[in-house]
Amino acid sequence: SNGVMRMDKISYRSSKGDLDIPAYVFQPLATRGAQRHPALVWVHEDIRGHLYERHIPFVRDAVARGYVVIAPEYRGSIGYGKAFYDAIDYGGAEVDDVVTAVSVLQERYPAVDPANIGIIGWSHGGFIALHAVFRNPLTFRGAVAMVPVTNLFHRLARKGVEQQRRAIDPQNRFGGGPSDRPEVYKYRSPLFQVDELRVPLLVHVADNDEDVNIDEAMQLVDALRARKADLADVKVYHNPAGGHLFD
Repeated sequence: SNGVMRMDKISYRSSKGDLDIPAYVFQPLATRGAQRHPALVWVHEDIRGHLYERHIPFVRDAVARGYVVIAPEYRGSIGYGKAFYDAIDYGGAEVDDVVTAVSVLQERYPAVDPANIGIIGWSHGGFIALHAVFRNPLTFRGAVAMVPVTNLFHRLARKGVEQQRRAIDPQNRFGGGPSDRPEVYKYRSPLFQVDELRVPLLVHVADNDEDVNIDEAMQLVDALRARKADLADVKVYHNPAGGHLFD
């Protein structure tokens, strides 16, 4: 960051539960003053991850274009102790952790235009970005979801119900499997919330994705094209290098 952008590590209290959320904030070295800057909430990709070094070139590019970027390390992220790790709430309070970053930008960073904040995420980060704009239709100016997780029913059926449940719901916050609690899995699957979209949305998926398989991805693609064609810009890439991690 030296000589390119200002980087700070902060924390803030999530709007959901008694939990402090660490976050990185990246800003241009010189602010615009009264003109103010647009901002991005940058959502990392893994339920057991953090802001990876491979994201920094993208963050640097965004900052060079005038954006302020905040990257929340939402509950379940690694590196913050067992209690934080065990607080994982897949498709639940983790979304609130991320959305709270908007009020942090609005209240702590006067250089940010409070009406011009977007959200972007890859994979699980894209899943959170979708939920963020579906559940908070007017909070963000726009959103980007790259290869997002889409449908938990399909995902669990394809990858193994018990294996996936252990990964995404180790504390049994869902209260059972898809057949026991279908309403919970439906609420936590972006596919079923498409009608709530009110802001421009960019979605990229890949047909060689071995994580979010194209069969799962196309369910969201088709729903957006059919029901939100005026707001959603959806692209399907054929065999891009990197598959799930293509950029």
